[in-house]
Amino acid sequence: MDKTMNGASGDISREIGDINLAYMLLAQKLVKHDRAAAMLKLGVSRELADMLAGMSLSQILKLAASNFLLCSFRIDDHPSMSAVVGEEKDTTLQQAHMSILMSARRLQMREAGAAA
Repeated sequence: MDKTMNGASGDISREIGDINLAYMLLAQKLVKHDRAAAMLKLGVSRELADMLAGMSLSQILKLAASNFLLCSFRIDDHPSMSAVVGEEKDTTLQQAHMSILMSARRLQMREAGAAA
């Protein structure tokens, strides 16, 4: 059983690395294409957007090799997730709701940073 668990763990680590690499490359592409939109979509500050834009491939590869996912759920509570993915909503309404939630979250983060 240990061999099976170790094999599964290794597979998961590789998959996390693959996701991290894809995420980092996409994030960098977004930032280079449209910094303001990328900051909103990724939920990052201007400083982090600048850093992402300037990272070399070797830096991205090193960061992607982490055993921890670099991306995370931006909707991190059940009521918000339920509101967005409700089956009765059409795609346009879901996208609008998601945009509102993300904008509100960004504003909360900015206000929290200003208060600190």
